[in-house]
Amino acid sequence: MRGDVARGPLRRRGASRGLAVLAAAGLLALSACSSSGGKKSEEAPEGAGPRLKIAMVTHSGAGDTFWDIVQKGAKAAAAKDNVEFLYSADPDGGKQAQLVQAAIDKKVDGIIVTLAKPDAMKDALARATAAKIPVVSINSGAEDSAKLGAIAHFGQDESIAGEAAGTELGRIGAKKALCVIHEQGNVGLEARCAGAKKTFGGDLENLFVQGTNMPDVKSSITAKLQADKGIDGILTLGAPFAATAVDSVKETGAEAKIGTFDLNKDLIASLKEGSIEFAVDQQPYLQGYEAVDGLWLLKNNGNVLGGGRPVLTGPAIVTKENAAGLEAFANRGTR
Repeated sequence: MRGDVARGPLRRRGASRGLAVLAAAGLLALSACSSSGGKKSEEAPEGAGPRLKIAMVTHSGAGDTFWDIVQKGAKAAAAKDNVEFLYSADPDGGKQAQLVQAAIDKKVDGIIVTLAKPDAMKDALARATAAKIPVVSINSGAEDSAKLGAIAHFGQDESIAGEAAGTELGRIGAKKALCVIHEQGNVGLEARCAGAKKTFGGDLENLFVQGTNMPDVKSSITAKLQADKGIDGILTLGAPFAATAVDSVKETGAEAKIGTFDLNKDLIASLKEGSIEFAVDQQPYLQGYEAVDGLWLLKNNGNVLGGGRPVLTGPAIVTKENAAGLEAFANRGTR
């Protein structure tokens, strides 16, 4: 979930090993569905090369605005590169693998996948390799990407990002906090909480919720706050869940401060008003953009980004102090 080309006064904090955000030179969620992007061949920009068909298959659940931003980046690169872009998603690992097989059957020129549940994707990616279809991974599963045949990975190091979040929880004064995991079995989300626990310095407990059912998310957080008045911090792992945590805090009268991963338009507003203390930004637009552009470069110039290592797109810390600098981008749906 990894080249940061962020501009503006983003403040980076974290362990010494890593809030360095790498620049990826020159490159810059939903139930199962598909959409297309890109210009027609006759309208393709000069030098774009022959028209390609690239499929992106993610583990997104319905209603997660993060994946809207990923798709915007992918579609922008597709329009530039004369690419037909196909999108599909399913949070169930087995069904996600079936969608990869459907992309193979369409004889696409490249496949972009997330590896939140890498074991479920192993066989499907082996079939893609056998069909000589290049694969890149984004967002989750960096540790398994190369082992499963992907030529590159674009995202953040989830452990390092978690460590940054843990440091921020300590900075805002939390002593006893919840880490809200909205998808069980997602290796990236679990790595975030583990990293946060490492640097937090207080008591951090994982709370598993059903992320595709927001009323369930709210009731779970609310019940926990009612049962334990000592909870003074909440870390959510996606922007929509942070907004729900704010509602739970208001409903219970708790004094818990909230931090989260990821941004959207509403979250920027919450940061500015102070109802959310910080966000860990992994720049999803970059993940979509770089993945499409990376496959295009491979096909048209034999380039492979990353030199065998993940290309980092985060983390960067966004707070009330620097949120305004990203507001215009968030309002147009690209941050």
